[in-house]
Amino acid sequence: MKIGLFFGSFNPIHTGHLIIASYMAHHTDLDKIWLVVSPHNPLKKASDLINTYDRLEMAKLATETSDKLEVSDIELKLPRPSYTIDTLTHLHEKFP
Repeated sequence: MKIGLFFGSFNPIHTGHLIIASYMAHHTDLDKIWLVVSPHNPLKKASDLINTYDRLEMAKLATETSDKLEVSDIELKLPRPSYTIDTLTHLHEKFP
């Protein structure tokens, strides 16, 4: 299975995010697109972020009718701060 990763704060998820994810899902040979909700981008102020679990839930609600889009909470389970390279390394080890 080929999975594309779309990382973001999704603070909150909006139509632009969904257009990008949908384009990836329908105009590539990817089987799934995982929207990876980042708990806190180290380059952004945490005080500007909606609660992480609320952002995760909003993303799930926004993608629930799609069979190709899935929301991932993988970065919530990893040490912080979250850096994309660390997440990619973890996923590569988990899904060789």
